[in-house]
Amino acid sequence: MPGIFGIIGPVPRQQAEVDLARMGKAMCHETSYRHGTFVSEEHQVYAGWVARDRSFDSAMPVVSAGGRVTLIFSGEEYSGPMPAAEAWPGDASALNPVSAIANQYRDDPDFPANLNGRFHGLLLDAASGSGLLWNDRYGMHRLYVHERAGAIYFAAEAKALLAVFPELRALDDTALGEFITCGCALRNRSLFKDISLLPPASAWKFKRGVVEKKSLYFKPEDWERQEALSPEAYYSKLRDVFSERVRKYLNGSLPVALSLTGGLDSRMVIAWNKDAADSLPCYSFGGMYRDCADVAIARRVASLCRQPYSVIELGSEFLSRFAHYAERSVYLTDGCVDVSHSPDLYANEHASQLAPVRLTGNYGGEVFRRVRAFKPMPLTPGVWAPELVRKTEEARETFASVIDRHPLSFALFCQAPWHHHSLLSLEQTQVTLRSPFLDNEIVKTVYQAPASVLTSNDVSLRLIHDGKAELAAVPTDRGLKYLDSGAAARLRNQLIEFTVKAEYAYDYGMPQWLTRMDRSLSALHLERLFLGRHKFYHFRYWYRTDLRNYVRETLLDSRTLSRPYWNASAIRRIVDEHTNGRGNHTLAIHKLLTLELLHRRLLANG
Repeated sequence: MPGIFGIIGPVPRQQAEVDLARMGKAMCHETSYRHGTFVSEEHQVYAGWVARDRSFDSAMPVVSAGGRVTLIFSGEEYSGPMPAAEAWPGDASALNPVSAIANQYRDDPDFPANLNGRFHGLLLDAASGSGLLWNDRYGMHRLYVHERAGAIYFAAEAKALLAVFPELRALDDTALGEFITCGCALRNRSLFKDISLLPPASAWKFKRGVVEKKSLYFKPEDWERQEALSPEAYYSKLRDVFSERVRKYLNGSLPVALSLTGGLDSRMVIAWNKDAADSLPCYSFGGMYRDCADVAIARRVASLCRQPYSVIELGSEFLSRFAHYAERSVYLTDGCVDVSHSPDLYANEHASQLAPVRLTGNYGGEVFRRVRAFKPMPLTPGVWAPELVRKTEEARETFASVIDRHPLSFALFCQAPWHHHSLLSLEQTQVTLRSPFLDNEIVKTVYQAPASVLTSNDVSLRLIHDGKAELAAVPTDRGLKYLDSGAAARLRNQLIEFTVKAEYAYDYGMPQWLTRMDRSLSALHLERLFLGRHKFYHFRYWYRTDLRNYVRETLLDSRTLSRPYWNASAIRRIVDEHTNGRGNHTLAIHKLLTLELLHRRLLANG
């Protein structure tokens, strides 16, 4: 994933340059990436960057007139105007949009509190010898940090630190228990020993190589303390802010395409796109069995908006190369995503060929409707080692403690940087991903929502209607329409909910007794009735059919069975039961494959 890396502290220049070269090499995954380094031996700052060609942050470093301030920045920032394509060809001789951030440092005593976007940066003020290492207020443009011998080592990817310090290639037991239970490490931990995350809204101040203060420039209470508005006043303010802010995310130096689904959030975005017809390419991810709801609905929405539309299909090509995409997904994200997200790598790889910037409705449900996207999951009995089981029990206690806070703050400052970042980091290796739903002005406004509007989808549906009324008449993938009620609407929605739950039950959630029954009826090919209606990938079925040999070869390998995390006989049992159709162990297989691939690619004893 594009980002910065470096060292602050008393490290000899020769060694620092060797370390920078290793870190940069570990992060350069694509031929479209640009990279470079900056060294100030006098101030004990050694840094580098990896950026996508012609992106907002591609021309680093930014140096102020007279050379006083040097800024290395990664991400996108939306407090000022996005550069137009014709004004920003992406080389150092042109007007660099990041220069405005350096100017903000000069003029704004609260810097970086008034920046808006997903980013991290390193700034050095040569006149005073002071500097700042910071990130966005949600911590979504991640920085990993390792401290030793008075120096701070930081990087956008953990593997860059592992490249410098091989002894760090060991899993943190607490984080591993959290990953198995919750799908991610909690409390700004990483999966690796002695590597942590820069907390959201961090501003670490240093002077001549010494970090003097680790502070936060923003706290959620600043937004939580706002007075709630009346329902109508809230909607009026939100509509004005949303319509104005969406424009920022449609502009820029690179072509933008909208990842359009059958849900509410991406439709809110396209409803407020006021550009001409054929100016915003749209696409959806589709499966191999039928047009899923996303495809059928998004095609209709794009047509109503007179925008081009295409489908990126996950088919036989993906299945034939699953080993490649599974291993690469785990490696690129430092083990943060499990192999079930390998279809997202494939899909975003193809999306990059349509446009280098992918605009989405991601996080809309979390922000507008307080959706909770992760929670502790039950363990498959007998699989995990006793000590690890104890760590998973601790993880449940940790989760219970962090969830006891304002629900929107939990979604934004815990769920987003710990859980959502994993998929974002995978997607960002292929495309620049944007979503207006984490825009500071929009989020700040949503904190003023009265409780009465949080129990329905009315605000989202009304925003769609006011943006483009024709779109409000198209039911979503869950059957939602503006001002739609009555017996017919309830019946339609109940039927849709049945298909959603039936597909989930037939795929991930199939109980063991039903799995055995399904096996006895396999000649009827019942999966054709359910699969592909709402999802574009189906791992329970694939692990039993197309990916059967891969699962068996990987999990029954002697290296895998020897790992200290699990019971080898239990692994043999669940692989046999699942691949022969006598059991459903999809979620356990996801975790087992992920940890094994993480071992092979990122750990010393892999």
